[in-house]
Amino acid sequence: MHNSRWTYASAAELSRALAAGEDSAVEIARDAIARIESADGALNALCVKTYEAALADAAAADARLSRGERGPLLGVPLTVKESYNLAGTPTTWGFPEARDFRPAEDALAVARAKAAGAVVLGKTNVPVALGDWQSDNPIYGVTHNPYDLTRTPGGSSGGSAAALAAGYGPLSLGSDIGGSLRVPAHFCGVFAHKPTHNLVPPRGHAPPFAPALPGSLDLAVIGPMARTAVDLIALFDAIAGPDELEEGVGYRLALPPPRFENLVGARLLVLADHPLTAPDASVAATLETLAAGLEKAGAKVSRSSALLPDLDGATRLFMRMLLATMAARMPDARYAQLAAAAQGVAPNDASLAAERLRGIAPSFRDWVGGNARRLGLRARWRAFFGDFDALICPVTQTAAFPHDHEPDQERRKLIVNGAPQPYLDQLLWPAVATLPGLPATAVPAGRTAEGLPIGVQIVGPWLEDRTTLELARLIEQAFGGFTPPSGFA
Repeated sequence: MHNSRWTYASAAELSRALAAGEDSAVEIARDAIARIESADGALNALCVKTYEAALADAAAADARLSRGERGPLLGVPLTVKESYNLAGTPTTWGFPEARDFRPAEDALAVARAKAAGAVVLGKTNVPVALGDWQSDNPIYGVTHNPYDLTRTPGGSSGGSAAALAAGYGPLSLGSDIGGSLRVPAHFCGVFAHKPTHNLVPPRGHAPPFAPALPGSLDLAVIGPMARTAVDLIALFDAIAGPDELEEGVGYRLALPPPRFENLVGARLLVLADHPLTAPDASVAATLETLAAGLEKAGAKVSRSSALLPDLDGATRLFMRMLLATMAARMPDARYAQLAAAAQGVAPNDASLAAERLRGIAPSFRDWVGGNARRLGLRARWRAFFGDFDALICPVTQTAAFPHDHEPDQERRKLIVNGAPQPYLDQLLWPAVATLPGLPATAVPAGRTAEGLPIGVQIVGPWLEDRTTLELARLIEQAFGGFTPPSGFA
């Protein structure tokens, strides 16, 4: 397997080396390509390769560097989730019928990253319709977790997380509606940021054949992934800000600064338990170890608060609103099948599976009522963040689980503390930030006894993305961050 001094270098380290003339962007790109070619046969993370275009962009970056230009992404390799439009390459979302769809323009976030000098090496693998915490589809096959090839790297940004952990470059772009940035980061020991809803414009991140229009889908976001918090911030800065087609050319949003500059005095709620489930013991232990470390570092850490919004009710509302959003893009036959099943849900069925079915075909009255409840939830979170700077909680109940490709996800089981749980109940921890549209940063925080990564998510106030990102940086600085998988190091 190809290794070099750049294989696990951060974007910040590469930027400094390029500025100092220690190497060229072309040679760094060639090095990353050699790494991918030597490693991806086992991993299957990069499903679309754009090496020729990458080397041309790297040469252009070298020309900019020679003119004295500098920037945190200039000449730095980047991978992009397959679901983003990348001009001239397939955007399939895993649908075989879209195998030959090739958009003519880059997604806006890709265009912004390229304008900042990033060198796009290719596109990373996804599940069909971006609808799983595994990354497998009939076109490109299965992506594996670099820490254990028998396990999932997560989804739907699983290819991106696996590529980062395997040393394919320091940066990637992903997306999230049910944890699709945060879960792969957690499973692969890297960083990811789910921005405040609509803060990063998703134009060009759309299903195949759909027009690349401004405006965001309810609940869904796109965002950055990286191996360090500093790199995560740099990529976030490059892609964030309103879509010029919506807000006017030149307009950019000034986000509030972080609420703190160090851990001393940071007001944090560390929460391990959810009213609907307990996490695996390894996840709970990682959270408690982190909480103790934060306390020792001077943070004010609580483990409960009466201000915490009702997570049970919020989870049930999320299940309904998520499925309403997803149903809008379902094939007609699948929608009709689920709408018929929803008719048979008993009124007293309190399972989350029943809540999801109730969301398939809501009336407009039902949706407006649900949205009003969401607005009330946002108000309760505002009150919570009056007393706390951030919430730290699990990303999902377990570390990366073995591949399970049972076609009906409602039939799959997740093993938590030795007992089976419904597979789709993994939505409940991502729901904490997704339903109210809050920013959430996934941070590596520990390992299982088997060596699998465990991450946590830092949830912050609306539009205070810089607070969760800075806390991620401080946690990495104090307690360590990404550690390469032994089989790829």
